[in-house]
Amino acid sequence: MGELCCDPRGMADTAPQGQRPPESDPAPATPSSAQVRAQKFNAANMVRSLLPLTVIILVLVGLVTLRQNPADPVRTVETASTLQLAAARAGYELLVPQDLSDRWRPTSIRTDAGDAVGDGDAVTLQIGWLSPGDEFAGYVVTDDSGADAVTDVVQDATAEGRTELGGRTWERFTTARGETALRYEDAGVVALVTGSAADEELETLAASVGPYSAG
Repeated sequence: MGELCCDPRGMADTAPQGQRPPESDPAPATPSSAQVRAQKFNAANMVRSLLPLTVIILVLVGLVTLRQNPADPVRTVETASTLQLAAARAGYELLVPQDLSDRWRPTSIRTDAGDAVGDGDAVTLQIGWLSPGDEFAGYVVTDDSGADAVTDVVQDATAEGRTELGGRTWERFTTARGETALRYEDAGVVALVTGSAADEELETLAASVGPYSAG
């Protein structure tokens, strides 16, 4: 018998043909120092860009907080511009309460004068106050005989006679809500004072009514 060759170079390749040994997964790429710096730069830019907006928001929140006094939540309104508009558009001498003390705080004012574009268009002005007694007192003046601000108050009210206040004769009513209402009418113009305030305060408001003056 011939001798078997033990030289591995002479051994036949028994591995399947066309099949490669498995390759190991490549190691994750390590970011360069330039990439790391770029990432940090982008984050820093984002923080710097948001900082001014954050400061503005904090300032606004602070201002709102300062204006809202928890001990006195009443918000007053500016009345001058609305009064000027109503006086300019009204076809009658606008009568408004005047020379009230600082304890009378206006909390609402509105007018339909913006809709009055021609002669003869009615103009209604309404103002609300928090009275010195911390009650509501409202005032209406209009040349519209059917204005809701007037009819809603007096249509079911009980007449209680007349009273002289500020040189004018006012009709006194007790409304359906049990509140006092004072009504003055002259030459088609109606002024009305009403609210939950005490009678003395409503009378003070009515007595202060006079022709509007921008000065």
